[in-house]
Amino acid sequence: MDDIPKIGITGMPNVGKTDTLLKIIKSLEEHGYTVQGMLTEPIIEKKKRVGFYVTNWQTKEREVFAHLDYDMKEKVGKYGVDIGALERIGVPAIENAIVDENVNIIVIDEIGKMEMLSEKFCMMVIEALDSDKPIMVTLHKKSRTPLLQDVRRRDDIRILEVTPVNRNLLPYKIEKIMEEKLPPLF
Repeated sequence: MDDIPKIGITGMPNVGKTDTLLKIIKSLEEHGYTVQGMLTEPIIEKKKRVGFYVTNWQTKEREVFAHLDYDMKEKVGKYGVDIGALERIGVPAIENAIVDENVNIIVIDEIGKMEMLSEKFCMMVIEALDSDKPIMVTLHKKSRTPLLQDVRRRDDIRILEVTPVNRNLLPYKIEKIMEEKLPPLF
């Protein structure tokens, strides 16, 4: 069981966790692996981040998950958070990645403060980590929520930090770790 690659990518906000993950996903897909799960991507307007989309990696279906203009009950920092968007797009994307036999690698971007407002999301993250599939997740660096603490304490996940210094090389390093341990495709 411990030879199934499980990688956590952490780092400060805006350092490039999602970009690092996207580079690895694209390369693994070019090598023939099927990657499925969810991504949270920034919404940029006039060079400023104003919110986030939650995207199903396989179907490319996406919804606005958090926005500066959202007047929601749930808030993280200055963002109003639509938990419903996460539960309509992200949670089923992760669930599908776990159960679909054609999926080689699960991705979850990101396990952060906004996402952890959803109990369904938290349960699905644990289910994905407990599955027998390779997984890559991005983790909020500073948050001390119970789920993040649990993920960091697991001995079956290797956590690597993206920094401005290593962000260009880290995708290759993680890709090598994944490819060394992934079962051959044929």
